[in-house]
Amino acid sequence: MLKTPAPPSSAASGALGRDSVLFREGMSRVAAAVHVVTTDGSAGIAGFTATAVTPVTDDPASLLVCVNTAARSAQALLANGVFCVNTLTADDQDLANIFAGRTELHGPDRFLKGEWGKLITGAPALTTSLVSFDCRLTDARVVATHHVIIGEIVNIRLGERKPALVYQGRLYHEL
Repeated sequence: MLKTPAPPSSAASGALGRDSVLFREGMSRVAAAVHVVTTDGSAGIAGFTATAVTPVTDDPASLLVCVNTAARSAQALLANGVFCVNTLTADDQDLANIFAGRTELHGPDRFLKGEWGKLITGAPALTTSLVSFDCRLTDARVVATHHVIIGEIVNIRLGERKPALVYQGRLYHEL
């Protein structure tokens, strides 16, 4: 007989399983690929580091990206209506930190680092990424503190096969 274990309690609050501190700690244990999501258009060039990226369907090919509603890059992406998901190699940890806002570079100055090109939508595509998914925005919804953004993929650029950059345990790792 399968027994359902009791939900864990949070060390921070003693609350059962739904505590945001416990949730963040649990999610920190889940390894995820690291991406830089970029956009360009009438609202300007912008980008952010994301691990909340997942495929939705392959017909039509589409991706889901989550970004905090307070992020300036989110507003530019929504206004531009296009974005590119650039999956980082293990060599791109500095770019991950730059686009996560962990350096002195902000706004368009972030694009001074790395080698950038453009695909069909005009959103910046990192030429050294493992893969770049060029997308047109098809849906966006606010769920609590985040925009859940879905884009139809209009072009894919495959990069060189290299070790990937992943985030797990609040640290970057090579996979």
